[in-house]
Order: sequence, then structure tokens, then C-alpha cells
Amino acid sequence: MFPSLNEQMDLIKRGVSEIIPEDSLVEKLEKSIKLNKPLIVKLGCDPSRPDLHLGHSVVLRKLRHFQDLGHEAVLIIGDFTGMIGDPSGRSKTRPALTLEETRKNGQTYFEQATKILSTRRIKMLYNSEWLSKMTFAEVIVLASKYTVARMLERDDFEKRYREGEPISIHEFLYPLAQAMDSVAIKADVELGGTDQKFNLLVGRDIQREFGQEPQVAITMPILTGIDGVEKMSKSLDNYIGISDPPNEIYGKTLSIPDELIYDYFLLTTDVSDKQLSKLKEEINTKPRDAKRLLARTLVKMYWSEDAALQAESEFDRLFVRKELPEIIDEYILKTSEKEMNIINLLYETKLVSSKSEARRLIEQGGVSIDGNRISDINENIPLESNFVLKVGKRKFLKITIQKDN
Repeated sequence: MFPSLNEQMDLIKRGVSEIIPEDSLVEKLEKSIKLNKPLIVKLGCDPSRPDLHLGHSVVLRKLRHFQDLGHEAVLIIGDFTGMIGDPSGRSKTRPALTLEETRKNGQTYFEQATKILSTRRIKMLYNSEWLSKMTFAEVIVLASKYTVARMLERDDFEKRYREGEPISIHEFLYPLAQAMDSVAIKADVELGGTDQKFNLLVGRDIQREFGQEPQVAITMPILTGIDGVEKMSKSLDNYIGISDPPNEIYGKTLSIPDELIYDYFLLTTDVSDKQLSKLKEEINTKPRDAKRLLARTLVKMYWSEDAALQAESEFDRLFVRKELPEIIDEYILKTSEKEMNIINLLYETKLVSSKSEARRLIEQGGVSIDGNRISDINENIPLESNFVLKVGKRKFLKITIQKDN
């Protein structure tokens, strides 16, 4: 038995940007209830980014909503389309991946996605299963079903064409290949971010060309990163990873701007609509309390309630009371020298990946020893007694000096 139409629509519409077209979704749900048959809800997964963050969780949580309503979730791992490279939002041709890379990333994606999705009523498929079997003649027939003019209506293609940036022919095939995924599984609904709207609509057109009832396209907002400026991205280092340790999730959440608190509650958690209404007032009057609740909620979702309480306690220890962590990793520095340059020390202890990163952190005031900030990249650190080295907000390392004979 499925919930009523109104109950389903209330949950499905929560936080979405667009439902295209909404009346078709209503019809599909009514038919589903009448026949007691679940809808097939598709999400295409990009295997080039195997490490998932809260930005990815927005659309995954919507897929979980469909699961909770009794519908079937289908994750399409784009191992074949990954070899083309999704041009969405790209100003240049995207580097392609090998099939082996896409398969490996796809498995990692699935393992992380099931932290959000139920393992019941879910299928994971690789689109090479059907796309790799298409003959060149079949690709030509598929390509004949869409025009160059229609492709150039896509914002990123139109912009690149206008600015004289090259567009490879194979990039035009990406939306068509993604559409064939919908044809292959007879998708009733496809989910994606707002940046995927064009691809989702091409899927509707191609399904119609193959005599299928077009899928409903549902787009979700793009989550702004913790910097409050750009969309959440690992490359921009403004992300909260769903596999991050509890202390990282908690601390990063407290760094988001106040104006993002409500959106994060709406898009990345399942707090009730009633609680959301209460939170609107609290965000305006007590944003710090609301942000701490958000941080606890996220840690609890991906770890546990105990982990959330411990992360909050550790945060207060470090940043409210300015104490040291209870547990600090130790690095034994074997040396006969009396001092070491701070950059070399950071690199030696692997707290940075490069000496240029060490210089940047020092210049930004992100390095201290026993609580004293180091601001000179040429400073030499005495190696006569043990000390605690801190890098950034959350990296601590106890340096134990062991003199060589």
C-alpha cells in the first residue's frame, strides 16, 4: 500500500526547484496507487567524483524520499558516459575517464550513497550494459532524433560557441546517451540538480521518440558551500564530506554563514516541516544555537548521537575554552640539530602536502606552536624540548624530540 496522493506530493515537493511537468507526476502517482505498482525513479551518478559531500546528498535524499514512499530507486552509474565526460556547467571539454576508473569510482559512490539510501528497493546499474552494445548505425539513428540548434539552446554550449571555445561532437552525444539510460530502464521519474535540467528534458524527448511515456524531470537546488559563495565542491575546499569524521562535520558546519542555515536544514536533513517553521524564528534570533543543532543533526545522521555529542564537546574544548584535544597524534622527530625551519618542520611531519602550502598557511596565520602563532616563514624552531604543533583549525600534532647520538 502506498501513502495517499497528497502525502506523497507533500514529501516529493519538499525543497525541489522544479517538477516538469507536475500534472504528469500526479497522473503517474495516481496510476501507481491504483495498480499498486512502484514508480521507477532514476538518478544518474557521475563516476568522476567518487567522494560524496552534502551537495550530492541533496538529490540522494530526494531519491530516499521516493524509496520511503514505496517506489523503486535506480542508480545509473555512468561508466560508459564517464568516458565522454558530462559537459554540464563546463567552459571547456572535460577530460574522459577509462572504463576501469569509472567502475572503481562507481563502486565507491554506491558504498557512500547507501549511507543515505535504503538498501531495499534499489538497483545499481552500469550504463555500459546497453550503451556499449549500440552499433554505429544505431548511434546515427539516435543522433538524428535531435538537432544542433536544440543542443545549442543549452547554456554552457551556447556560451562556449559564442566565445569561440571548442565543442567536440562527442559532447553532443552525452545528453543523448544519458537519455538512452532512461529508455533502457523505462524511467518514470528522473532526478538531478538544476544544472542537469537540459539533460533530463532530453531524456523526455528521446523516450517519446522510442514510444515510451516521457519521464517526469525533478530538479533540486545546488547547495552553496560552507564559504557561502560557490557551490559545494571538493576542489574549492568548501565542502562537508558525508564520510568526514564527526569532528570535521561538526566544525565545518559551524563555519557556514547564518543565511545558509535554513537551506541546509531543508535540503540536507529530514527535520519535520513543523520544526522547520520553528527554526526560521530561531535562526533570526539565535543563529548560533540553530547552527549547533544543525551540526549535531548532521553528525547524528552519518555517525551516531553519541558521536554528535562528543564532537560538540570536543569543539567546545578547542574553540570555546581554547584547550587542547584529549587525544593528539604523536610524531617522533629524530634529529641531532638544535633547530629546524618551520616550513621544513611542517613538510617533514606531513601536516602539509607541499612547502608552498606550508608558506601559505604561515602567511595566513594558520600555524602555531604551543599556542603561539608563527608568522615568519623563515623562523627556526628550537628542538630542545617537546611541543604541540597546530595547523589550521583542527590539526594538532605532538612533536617528541629524540636526539640522535
